[in-house]
Amino acid sequence: METKIVLIAQEEPREDLLREAGEVLKNGGLVAFPTETVYGLGGDALNKDSARKIYAAKGRPSDNPLIVHISRMEDLTDIVSQVPREALKIAEAFWPGPLTMILPKSDKVPYETTGGLDTVAVRMPSHPIARKLIEYAGGYVAAPSANVSGKPSPTVAKYVVEDMQGRIDMIIDGGEVGIGLESTIIDLTVFPPQILRPGYITPKMLEQVLGRVDEDETMFRADTGQAPKAPGMKYRHYAPKGELTIVQGDAEDVLVYINRQAAADIQCGHKVGVIATEELCREYSADVVKSIGSRHAEEDIARNLYRILREFDEEQVTRIYSEGFAVEGFGQAIMNRLLKAAGHKVINLSEKDSL
Repeated sequence: METKIVLIAQEEPREDLLREAGEVLKNGGLVAFPTETVYGLGGDALNKDSARKIYAAKGRPSDNPLIVHISRMEDLTDIVSQVPREALKIAEAFWPGPLTMILPKSDKVPYETTGGLDTVAVRMPSHPIARKLIEYAGGYVAAPSANVSGKPSPTVAKYVVEDMQGRIDMIIDGGEVGIGLESTIIDLTVFPPQILRPGYITPKMLEQVLGRVDEDETMFRADTGQAPKAPGMKYRHYAPKGELTIVQGDAEDVLVYINRQAAADIQCGHKVGVIATEELCREYSADVVKSIGSRHAEEDIARNLYRILREFDEEQVTRIYSEGFAVEGFGQAIMNRLLKAAGHKVINLSEKDSL
């Protein structure tokens, strides 16, 4: 398959190219496009064959649900069987934006899109290119991240091309995305509502709108074997090719531990990379040391994480060590993605043991 790559600036969306991309989706093809979170791999959400094509292009297990993207609030009632009051409240607060709701699906949505579930994941992105594309595509675009399953999600089109060229019909290059981590997912089919995947919209923000909100117990520990209710819950995600280990503890202890392990790994022939905060970056000794940003700038850390993991792949790094981060606020989402990428391999120096 020949993949058409088009460049569209989000400040001046090219209507002709977006209309063409919309026609591709209407005809059952696949188009990768930027959102405010990461690049998405889009197909017609109401076409079961399009869903199958998405799974095939990604090499994604078919029981891993897809998120349906809409551009108008009135379209929600077509794809869900009921819209609870809580959905209206958080839509008013956070849509368009990086929040996905789990709701009961309507008969219009095929099980191929929902991973066999009677629920559907829905969000309304804020990125202008994504919004226009959804409109031209007919209003309902199923879109997981535009990467080969298991690899770090792409935040620039370069990595979409790397993974998807020859697999899909079109790639829209809209530049670097803004947030860099996937949307928060909240399940509104249970009470109290339950966060299934952390993101830019934090539990505290949701509690201010909904009151009590629970968090799924699997967000920060290994998989339970249960069927995933939302993307990113069951399988190893966001992973670089090299073996990644997270090291938590006092900053000075983390520095000493990583430098000692890096020296031993290099002696054994490994190429070692370190994901470091700006405050300690110059103190590490390894083959490749990358600053992820200041420890006090979580938005920079989130925006840089997947790019750094991809760069380690390009540089053929075989062992990676990362500082750990606080599991609160937006940091909760950062640690969730790091844990998934590391396969939950953590060294907790305060406990003198690995988790």
